[in-house]
Amino acid sequence: MNSKMTAIAKDNMIRISPLKLSLITNSIINKDVNSAINQLKFSNKRVSSNVLKVLNSAIANAENNNQLDIDKLFVKQAYV
Repeated sequence: MNSKMTAIAKDNMIRISPLKLSLITNSIINKDVNSAINQLKFSNKRVSSNVLKVLNSAIANAENNNQLDIDKLFVKQAYV
């Protein structure tokens, strides 16, 4: 894909095991942004709030830096 069509956000300081974090990130891959946000908001996992912050940052980057439409965004990849 074109680099103008992607937005990146990362957090290097989440203090939790990679296995627990990968369970959350794998649940939002290939979903549109609205359903990923809803899944993270209503998740019982403690780390879901941190992943939600990173996702919101990626959405803001897509909107402000690349002028992408928020309604057409989806989570292409999320990795730990």
